[in-house]
Amino acid sequence: MSDSRREIEAMIFDLDGVITDTAKYHYEAWKLLADELGLPFDRAFNEQLKGIDRMASLEKILSQMPDGGASITMEKRVQWATEKNKNYQRLIEAVDETEILPGILDLFRELKQRGIAIGLASASRNAGTLVRQLKVDSYFDVIVDPASVAHGKPAPDIFLKAAETLGIVSKYCVGVEDAEAGIRAIKGAGMFAIGVGDKQTLAEADYLVSETALLSLSEIERHFRQ
Repeated sequence: MSDSRREIEAMIFDLDGVITDTAKYHYEAWKLLADELGLPFDRAFNEQLKGIDRMASLEKILSQMPDGGASITMEKRVQWATEKNKNYQRLIEAVDETEILPGILDLFRELKQRGIAIGLASASRNAGTLVRQLKVDSYFDVIVDPASVAHGKPAPDIFLKAAETLGIVSKYCVGVEDAEAGIRAIKGAGMFAIGVGDKQTLAEADYLVSETALLSLSEIERHFRQ
């Protein structure tokens, strides 16, 4: 029997690049650390870090060392990751509601009016702080702390945790991401995947828009039911 008339019960959002764009602050924080370590780091390299967590990002940076970072102890890795996070936290202190991406507030309001649950599934451990600074925390029914799941994106854990906490079956959930790792995580969770950004990078998405201003609930529902 067809499930074509199914309805969306929850939308679960990534943060960076979907609700706000803090990529510039991540870039600056990682660049400070890479410069200190004498390792090359530019905006092209930074694209490899989209959607993955802090330790996985550090691994990619350290892989440029002659020994691939094999000589670096876990204690030193944690120290450097903590240093990067302190840089990032200092840089994002100025973030406020003016940095919400176009169309997102209207979408949140419509979701609330329709009784569709809203979740946050960000790889950032600073996500809770950022949504408070953006003054959108009241819209969320669940914010999943990435520390509470075993595996980061592209594993589906964080999206599955959000659905479980909401008490909603994955196939009635929609995930929204701007990174390839995030789209893979949504699909792995058995959810409908919306990509925001580049068509080639986000080729696995079920529905794609080039920018957040084009996110329309009626269009999302039309594609979801197909």
